[in-house]
Amino acid sequence: MSRTTDIFLTALAPAIWGSTYLVTTEALPAGYPITLAALRALPAGLLLVAFTRSLPPRAWLGRTFLLGSLNFALFWSLLFVAAYRLPGGVAATLGSLQAMMVILMARGWLGTPVRAGAVIAAATGVLGVALLLLGPEAALDPVGVIAGIGGAASMAAGTVLSRKWEPPVSALSFTGWQLTAGGLVLLPLALIVEPSLPPLTALNLSGLIWLGLIGAGATYAIWFRGIARLEPGAVSMLGMMSPVTAVTLGWLWLGQGLSLLQMSGAAIVLISVWAGQRANRPRVADRFRASRVAQSGAA
Repeated sequence: MSRTTDIFLTALAPAIWGSTYLVTTEALPAGYPITLAALRALPAGLLLVAFTRSLPPRAWLGRTFLLGSLNFALFWSLLFVAAYRLPGGVAATLGSLQAMMVILMARGWLGTPVRAGAVIAAATGVLGVALLLLGPEAALDPVGVIAGIGGAASMAAGTVLSRKWEPPVSALSFTGWQLTAGGLVLLPLALIVEPSLPPLTALNLSGLIWLGLIGAGATYAIWFRGIARLEPGAVSMLGMMSPVTAVTLGWLWLGQGLSLLQMSGAAIVLISVWAGQRANRPRVADRFRASRVAQSGAA
C-alpha cells in the first residue's frame, strides 16, 4: 500500500474523533467524564481482545499499561479537565501542540531528525487551529492550561512509544490491549471520584456505542496502524484534522456560524497538514539512523 493511501487512511481516525464533542454534548449525560471515558475504553478493548483472541505476553504487560495510560487514561482525563476549565478553542489549541512535542520526542527516542519544514508546518498548524477556534471570550485558567499541555504531552509520548515498541501482533490486537489497560486504569478512578451514572437512555447508549466501537476501537486501530507505517511527525500532524471536523459538524448539525477568520484558519490547518506530510517524508539515511537508535534502545 502506498504512503499516500496510508496517510489518507490514518487521517480518518482524527477526522472521526472530531465528532466526539458533538456526540458528548448531544447524546451523553453531563458531569461524568471519567466514568464515560472508562465506558468508552473498556468494553471496546475487551471486545477487540475477544475478537482477536490475543492477550499481551507477560513481558508486554508493563508497556501495555503504560501505553494505555498515556494514550487513553491520562490523555482523556486531562482532556476533560481542560475542556471543563477552558473555552473549547483554548483547549483544542493547546492540544494541537502535540505535533511539536512529537517531533522533539521522536528525536530523543527514535533518532528522527528535526527538520525545519516539519517544525514550521507544526507551528503553522497551531496558528490555524487558533484562528479556527479561539474567540474573544477565550480565557486562561492555570489548571486548565496545565491540563491541556499535559494531555498533549501524554498523547505525544504515547504516539512515539507506540512506534518504538511495536509488538508482533496486528493493529487490532494492539488497540485492544491498550484500550483494556486504559479502561482498567480509569474504572477504579471513576468509582472513587464520581457519582453513579443515572439510568441510560437509548440516546445515551447510542452515543457510547459510537464513541466506543467507532470513536475508540476502529479509529485507534487505524491510528496505531498509521503509527507503524508512517513517521511519528507525519501522524501527529494528521491529528489537526479533528478540530476541523468538529467545527464542520457544528456548522452542519448545530447551525453554528462560520466566520471568514474561521474559514481561513481551517484552510491554514489543511495546508499545514499537507506540508507536514511532505516535510516528514523519510530519507534513506534517516531510516537507517532511526533504525539503529530504535534497535539500541529496544533492550
